[in-house]
Amino acid sequence: MSQPPGAAVSLAEAPPAAQPSKPLAAQRVQPLRRPGRWIATVIVLVVVAQIAHGLATNPFYQWDRFRYWFLRPTVLDGLLVTLEVAALSALLGLAGGVLLALARQSGSPVLRAVSWTYTWLFRSVPLIVVLIFLYNFSALYKTLSLGVPFGPAFVTFDESKLATDMTVAVIGLGLNEAAYAAEVVRGGLLSVDQGQHEAAAALGLPKGYQFTRIVLPQALRSITPNYVNQLIGLVKSTSLVFYVSLLDLFGSVQTMGSTYPGDIVPLLLVATVWYLILTSAVSVVQFYVERYFARGATRTLPPTPLQKARAALTAFRTRLRGEAAV
Repeated sequence: MSQPPGAAVSLAEAPPAAQPSKPLAAQRVQPLRRPGRWIATVIVLVVVAQIAHGLATNPFYQWDRFRYWFLRPTVLDGLLVTLEVAALSALLGLAGGVLLALARQSGSPVLRAVSWTYTWLFRSVPLIVVLIFLYNFSALYKTLSLGVPFGPAFVTFDESKLATDMTVAVIGLGLNEAAYAAEVVRGGLLSVDQGQHEAAAALGLPKGYQFTRIVLPQALRSITPNYVNQLIGLVKSTSLVFYVSLLDLFGSVQTMGSTYPGDIVPLLLVATVWYLILTSAVSVVQFYVERYFARGATRTLPPTPLQKARAALTAFRTRLRGEAAV
């Protein structure tokens, strides 16, 4: 029955008062359920558990012999040779790569042609061929000399005395590394926006100052991850110097494996673990170098592993307190 206009509504007929709801800040947000992710996680964990079980229980791996060989002086001496060869080759390769990259962008057609030819040649020839060729270089040239082309020689060197096993390994790896480093450096330089070059030129800055203070710092953000990837490949490539009679880590393991044929598998595991340690150390250095050169390019620097662990622990504690309060 309708009420006439202006009639009062009785309390019995009034609508019930709305129940007060929780504030939005106190309400718990239910995450979106992702069954596919959970299934994939379970499958991966099962596979990882099976691999770990096989590594731990298979007697063929001989973990007791692995522990025996891991810190033996022979292995550690080979490890030091690997570190020395990798470090010297990396320095030689980076220096050569920078020069080749600058020559490739030079206005001189001769420098561009030589740089392109060098890069093309050493990227085409396998590294083992380069090492063996240098190892037998004395068969082609008994002596090396400096002087006037097709004229008298001022200084003469005995190639057999200069070309030690370490020298052959470092030069071979360095020459090969320079070809790849040149492309990495050139790609980094090309990644700098052309407007940066124009702005520096408009300010009247010298060419050297433009390169060292404006172009290179920006290019390093692109050069660093790619060149560190090359360094990791270089560390693994040092295993080839065994073929030029230099006992590095892999050479020491191979020699011990020939002497103790029953320990071949644990010796290979020793070499594998040491290579994993070396490449992991390089990866850690890469992270902090990239983080350093990311300043000014990103609003916030990427968190370090320690910062990530602290953030995850704080989030876990906050979640536990929220569940306890509910």
